[in-house]
Amino acid sequence: MKVAGVALVVALAGASVAAGAVAVGKPVESAGIHWLGLWMGLFGGLALFLAGMELMSDSLKQVAGSRLKMFLGKMTSNRFTGAFSGAFITAILNSSSVTTVLVVGFISAGLMSLQQSLGVIMGANIGTTITAQVVAFNVTQFALVPVALGFLMRFVGKRERVRYHGGVVMGLGLVFYGMGLMGEAMAPLRTYAPFLEAMERMGDPVLGVLAGALFTAVIQSSSAMTGIAIAMAGGGLITLEAGVALALGANIGTCVTAVLAAMGKPRAAMQTAMAHVLFNVFGVAIWVFMIPQLCGWVRLLSPAHPELEGAARMAAEVPRQIANAHTLFNVANTVLFIGLTRPFARLVMWLVPDRVKESEQIIEPRYLDEELLQTPALALENVRRELGHLGDVTAEMFTQMADAEWRVKEGAMEQLVRMDDKVDILSEKILRYLASLPREEMGSAEGRELLDLMTATDVMEGVGDVFENEIVETMRRVSAYEVRASEAMEALMRNLYLTVNSAFKMAVQAVVERDETAAQAVLELKAKVNGEVERAIVHQAEHLTMETKNRLKVFRVEMEFVNSLKRIYSLSKRLAKLALPREVHD
Repeated sequence: MKVAGVALVVALAGASVAAGAVAVGKPVESAGIHWLGLWMGLFGGLALFLAGMELMSDSLKQVAGSRLKMFLGKMTSNRFTGAFSGAFITAILNSSSVTTVLVVGFISAGLMSLQQSLGVIMGANIGTTITAQVVAFNVTQFALVPVALGFLMRFVGKRERVRYHGGVVMGLGLVFYGMGLMGEAMAPLRTYAPFLEAMERMGDPVLGVLAGALFTAVIQSSSAMTGIAIAMAGGGLITLEAGVALALGANIGTCVTAVLAAMGKPRAAMQTAMAHVLFNVFGVAIWVFMIPQLCGWVRLLSPAHPELEGAARMAAEVPRQIANAHTLFNVANTVLFIGLTRPFARLVMWLVPDRVKESEQIIEPRYLDEELLQTPALALENVRRELGHLGDVTAEMFTQMADAEWRVKEGAMEQLVRMDDKVDILSEKILRYLASLPREEMGSAEGRELLDLMTATDVMEGVGDVFENEIVETMRRVSAYEVRASEAMEALMRNLYLTVNSAFKMAVQAVVERDETAAQAVLELKAKVNGEVERAIVHQAEHLTMETKNRLKVFRVEMEFVNSLKRIYSLSKRLAKLALPREVHD
């Protein structure tokens, strides 16, 4: 369930509690506080805050999702660039969970080690603080301006990119508006003694951290917890020390999301989640009893308002101080731990060791992460990588066929059949994954890409079927007839085989890497393939009338083999055209 949905459920629950109090005759007003209005404002504001964050995050994913994935892939050569890329991507997407999913994908693909991923995870914690910095600006009185502007862009804009940017603007406005509602709803609590006593207890570091962790774990959003702390500070309801303790607790509570997302996933996912948990817990453990010192540093670094006094000064200063403390805490932890990635990785590997796969499936997808289904741009990019995996499996069939060399070695045909079974399994899983993508959240360009990837999957499966249904049957007839192609014909077929093999591999490269040069090279092989087929036919015509043993049977199997390779080349051309502009391959 999405966080906005959770917030709406919580809002309804809060309203129900308030309504229940009325139904049993309990007073809805106490010490001048209208509790029903307070619950509605607090939970309704929280729902709008989370809904705005989700809208803003989803829109940003649509605008820059695939580019950010490529950026992350290029920026993990060392721990420092990894930390920078993790912070940057998390700040843009407003979601450390998406960053973590990308990291898991890179680890599973062997493109990133667990040690390299630790820098990204540390940087992701810095990226999450950007939201706190944004909401600390006291602009709630203008919140409806971006809501209206974003709405106009989303529902009037004709270009998808304009609508997505409208979603970002509207989401930001909803975040500020929700903050304003929560602040206004909690304002009466300034005079409510039990609440003030509870907030004083939040100054206790351990209690404040536990409260922040618990609330964050329930709503699964550290940004919401920090936002609420800033909203309470803006109303003069909590001190800086209490707000920092709640923010530290949010860093622990957010680990629950990572752990839940990793359950049932590949080992790399659980190792990444464990690294996230250890980093955040160790970081909080270091600072929890140094909150007074941290607050002292933050007061020196943050803007002051000496012209104000009492609650008014707290309301003006503390929100920015909490946001700065949140950022300083995470930056300091990254600096402390960035040099310890190697022992940290060893600890994670010791706690969550790799294990032998227990799956009975003969092959499993490598890149089809369901966590990315709500981010179509990134999900489609992972499908391309899975098509590369499928292409590698299919290419193995060429190798197995070459090894047979018309001598039909023992087990060769069975091996080809097993390989085609792998191709069928991967193809089915890719198609099911593509079918699970939410079409309503996809733009027209992504919709076209989805259709192209479905076609590419079907074409690759077709290549596997040619091997199983045609070439294997031809090889079986070779064995049954006890025939052998002539040396000249074997040479012609080997040349054709090598050309078609090269064409298929370049076609896969063209689709996976969007390589138009490779795609054009496949199409340019047409003349060469036709020439080799023509030479084979001429050779057959010249030798068909020769009175040799089993000549007709040899002729049939040789031509079946040639025709099968020609069919694979036709499929390779169709595959390559998918990497070219639509006017070429439509």
